[in-house]
Amino acid sequence: MSTRAGTVRGRTYDESDVRIRPGKGSRPRTKNRPAHDDAETAMVVSVDRGRWGCVLDGDPSRPLVTMRARELGRTPIVVGDRVGVVGDLSGRPDTLARIVRVDDRSTVLRRTADDNDPYERIVVANADRLLIVTALADPPPRTGFVERALAAAYAGGLSPILCLTKSDLAEPEEFAAHFADLELPVVTAGRDDDLGPLWDTLDGHLTALIGHSGVGKSTLVNRLVPDADRATGEVSGVGKGRHTSTQSVALPLPGESPGAPPRGWVVDTPGIRSFGLAHVTPDQIVDAFDDLRDAIDDCPRGCTHLGPPADPECALDALTGSSHRRAMAVRELLRSATSTAADETPVQQPEG
Repeated sequence: MSTRAGTVRGRTYDESDVRIRPGKGSRPRTKNRPAHDDAETAMVVSVDRGRWGCVLDGDPSRPLVTMRARELGRTPIVVGDRVGVVGDLSGRPDTLARIVRVDDRSTVLRRTADDNDPYERIVVANADRLLIVTALADPPPRTGFVERALAAAYAGGLSPILCLTKSDLAEPEEFAAHFADLELPVVTAGRDDDLGPLWDTLDGHLTALIGHSGVGKSTLVNRLVPDADRATGEVSGVGKGRHTSTQSVALPLPGESPGAPPRGWVVDTPGIRSFGLAHVTPDQIVDAFDDLRDAIDDCPRGCTHLGPPADPECALDALTGSSHRRAMAVRELLRSATSTAADETPVQQPEG
């Protein structure tokens, strides 16, 4: 086979001497990534259009604006995430740091748009408590919404608390009684109520707040964090509140004295009208209760724990006393998790 050859300054060249530069994108990407051993740990407190607000551990008074490092790709980052940050950590205006690491999450509060939606939306990460804010009137309370929020909390590893607002319009006992067998903590936070018991509940914790629009959630946040300035709105004429909080944000609870560290954090979330549970399984709910978790070890494979006629051999039916009452209350949660309209059913409180 003949080849073309040429002579340059006495040296002979052919095609094998021609250097071909690889095309764009054809060079293999290195798998080596920066270790970022000097990254400082922070918590994500806000998310807004490709930028994340963070506060460093030990210095929550110095908020940072950060971007996601390229090596993280499309790794989701949500409020409550523990992250590693590098770069300009001064917090000065117009500075930008980088998130280079997202730590494993201890808890995750998720929801779906509806019960058939396969896409899970993470509401908040690493919260250890969930405050379910419900008005006793205007709009009327919905047991289904609370049950669905409870199911999501149990499945995600959060400890739920029921917070009842507008207690000046209706008594709390009747609605709270629906959840007595679950041993669900209940606090009231009406406009004339002392918030001392609620402060005791929030102290030292990262707590997510969820609730229907119009139940007074943002008003409550403004009472707890006076500098929060969360927008509030009236309830519309059709009984559904206007959406006043449009972004989730973590807010520090004021310390006991000026300059003291925060007593905890609350995450105010946008008001929602439905809480899809496509991601929740029956076992995840039952596992939140020690006595029920042990009992279902005797259930047949595939048991949904709903009892007869669907599951005639469910081991929950053999329980007695308080465990049996709790099991029946958990069954109501399971039924709520499979009922697409449950969270829209109001409970009518007696007049007077």
